Amino acid sequence: MGETWQEELRAKGYRVTPQRQLVLEAVTELEHGTPEEICTEVQRTATGVNISTVYRTLELLEELGLVRHAHLGHGPPTYHLAAEAHHVHLVCRGCDSVEDLKPTVADGMVATLRTEYGFETDVHHLTVFGLCKDCHT
Repeated sequence: MGETWQEELRAKGYRVTPQRQLVLEAVTELEHGTPEEICTEVQRTATGVNISTVYRTLELLEELGLVRHAHLGHGPPTYHLAAEAHHVHLVCRGCDSVEDLKPTVADGMVATLRTEYGFETDVHHLTVFGLCKDCHT
């Protein structure tokens, strides 16, 4: 994205509001945050911002391509910056840690799915569950 997020919002007819800035800053700080975690982070600075504002802001920011969500378990989605969305998630069922890997880690699987099934894989939403090296030993 060549433009700043502020320029992107303005170019699409949206105002740059403190709430939008705070939500983006919270997503950046948390790296993978649920709406509730993002709201808690935002409320450290702006106590008047409620969860419905955070949900609406995340929806708009995702529609504009500034953030993306991923499902890292049975709970709510987690959000991260779209500019950093090109990764595969490893989620530990033991300690709930999340590790981001380059999408090339799935190249073999992607190639097999393409050649054998004609399936084009979106690895940016790929989440692999298991046990991290600390939990499985």
